[in-house]
Amino acid sequence: MFYLAEALLLSEGLSFSKHSGVLAAFGKQFVKSRKISEEFHQYLVEGHQNRNISDYDSGPGLSKEQAEKQIIHADYFLQLAQKFLGAFP
Repeated sequence: MFYLAEALLLSEGLSFSKHSGVLAAFGKQFVKSRKISEEFHQYLVEGHQNRNISDYDSGPGLSKEQAEKQIIHADYFLQLAQKFLGAFP
C-alpha cells in the first residue's frame, strides 16, 4: 500500500523521502480534499504500523486474522489506485 500511496502522490506531482511524509501527505492531499475516503488512509496507517510490528517487534508479530485483514485492505487499496492511475500491466 505504501508504494501505491507514493504512486498516487506522484500523480499529483508530490514526492517524499520518508514514510511519515507519505502518510501525512496522503491524508492531506486525498482525504482532506475528499478525493478518497478516510478508510483508505486508515488502511495505509494500519499497514505501516503492522509492517513495523512484523519487521521490528520482538514479540509474536501479527496473528493470522490480522494478516488476512491486511491482505484484504491491500487489495482494496490496489483497486483504488487502479481507478486513479489506470490499469497496471
